[in-house]
Amino acid sequence: MARPRIHDPELILDTAERLVAGSGPDGVTIRGLAAATGMSNGAIYHSFGSLPTLLGRVWLRAANDFLDLQSTLVEQALNTGGQPATAVVAAADAPAVFALRRPAAARMLMGVRREQLLGPDLPDQLAADLFALDRRLLALLSQLARGMWDRADAAAVAVITLCVVDLPTAAFRRSLIAPAADESISAATPIDPDSRQRLEAAVRAVLTIPPPGHPCRRSSIPTTKD
Repeated sequence: MARPRIHDPELILDTAERLVAGSGPDGVTIRGLAAATGMSNGAIYHSFGSLPTLLGRVWLRAANDFLDLQSTLVEQALNTGGQPATAVVAAADAPAVFALRRPAAARMLMGVRREQLLGPDLPDQLAADLFALDRRLLALLSQLARGMWDRADAAAVAVITLCVVDLPTAAFRRSLIAPAADESISAATPIDPDSRQRLEAAVRAVLTIPPPGHPCRRSSIPTTKD
């Protein structure tokens, strides 16, 4: 009989991600994770220190992986000769692509607010990692704004945020958080092609109207919770 793995942080994170996606953070316990992974309670505590820290790591891992994919899609659009608007469309469509590759993570990011997993009293390292994630997001939004209008002030970044955060959430959230059986939480979640096409049309329509006002020196800093 094979012995259970004693120390596998990625397995713990994968399992916790599925549990959060299926039943929310309140459905995750150390005892439940131990039963699902075959590890001891002690091994899980040894890896992460506490359940809140573990859940914070689950959310940050998924958010970073999503931002990695979104950035890659933007670069691919630009490197293949796409216009700036095409890069914004690629960023907006990223949740649909992510849902095919990481269904549980996509469901979690769309259905669980980050405050539910990242409380106010974060360990220093988690707080630093969250700050770094928000800076990466701002850099991507600013890049897209500069490509569109040669400006990255607050108004320009707000329009890009509308295109790549708010509109995709409105277009895809219902599909991604629809009730699912436990065994299908990790199954690929294809987004209706019609929804993706309508999102593209909406994004391109928004981009036809330049941001209001005049460029200013500093842009607002949206966060990954927005």
